[in-house]
Amino acid sequence: MTETNLAESYDVVVVGGGPAGLTSALYTTRLGHDTAVIDRGGGRAAMMLDTHNVVGVPETVSGNEFLQTAVEQVQAYGADYVRGTVTDVERATRSATTTDEDENENENENEDGEGNDTLFRVESTAGEVTARRVVLSTGFTDVRPDPPLPRTGRGLHWCLHCDAYMFVDEPVYVMGHSDAVAHVTTIMLNFTSDVDLLLNGDEPTWSDETAELLDAHPVDVVEAEVTGKYPDPEDSEWLGGFEFADGTERDYRGGFAMYGSDYNNDLAAALGCELNDDGTVAVDDHGHTSVDGVYAVGDLTRGHNQIPVAMGEGAKTGIDLHMSASGHAPTRSPRSRPRRTTDHRCRSRSSTASSRSRGGVVVPARLTPTYTRHQSS
Repeated sequence: MTETNLAESYDVVVVGGGPAGLTSALYTTRLGHDTAVIDRGGGRAAMMLDTHNVVGVPETVSGNEFLQTAVEQVQAYGADYVRGTVTDVERATRSATTTDEDENENENENEDGEGNDTLFRVESTAGEVTARRVVLSTGFTDVRPDPPLPRTGRGLHWCLHCDAYMFVDEPVYVMGHSDAVAHVTTIMLNFTSDVDLLLNGDEPTWSDETAELLDAHPVDVVEAEVTGKYPDPEDSEWLGGFEFADGTERDYRGGFAMYGSDYNNDLAAALGCELNDDGTVAVDDHGHTSVDGVYAVGDLTRGHNQIPVAMGEGAKTGIDLHMSASGHAPTRSPRSRPRRTTDHRCRSRSSTASSRSRGGVVVPARLTPTYTRHQSS
């Protein structure tokens, strides 16, 4: 994975380099739109030691390997990828940010004032750029209980749908004190008969109905605080069990901690995007937020936190970005890019005016959408 220099302006800037954001970037880039991904690194996918539930991807592939391959694919089609933290996104009129080259491009745009439409100024530790559209793919952070904790992916897990299958007929814990924790505990009984609910010293906050549900299932509710952990004697990378404040020990292969999520919605909130009660960004079926030109995808939005789901959302958003070009022609032909300069951090983007041949295939210099924007219901 090789980082590139940022241009001064783009059709699309994707904030965040997870599966959803990278898929959006893959689609917009392959459809001929000048695209940049600004990624601070980390994230839920990067924590994965194994990949599950992704058809065609071996389970031995780690999250970092998965993401590295995705970045290389996006770059191969011409997108720019940089590591950096986006600190601000704000509206900026085209007249305040346009360059000479942009002025020349505007002559080729529609005659209905589109040359004066809203742009976004994206500030980051990697540089400042402008964009016609912004895709927020900033995800969330799982709230972690106090240590001691096992390693993520080797005894500490966050996704029931991803990892429950790993614990068939194994001793399992579910840690937390909410209604959701109690329900997940009962669901795990479909995979193993040995399930404990660990309150870890907290008082339960679930409802009376949930308490009745727990009473009706063969689940041990352990009230004592977790004070220590020990490894599996046959595989030291994996959890072997927990030690508790009451002096007891219980063996576990692994389990799930459920203390909620902190959504990375600061940029969305600053832009005025509508937020749901749980902190997710409100979007329609194609990733549109309440702010025109701003999209949100992946774990930042409501839904199942799964790689295939995130990739599907990213794909739909990438297609919608292309179809909603509103008469703007993509700024380059697919897979063709100007030669990069390396003498400064930001460079000007130049466009080509004629077709060029790549591998014996003639690629048109510009690709103009001939259909109207898809109207979501």
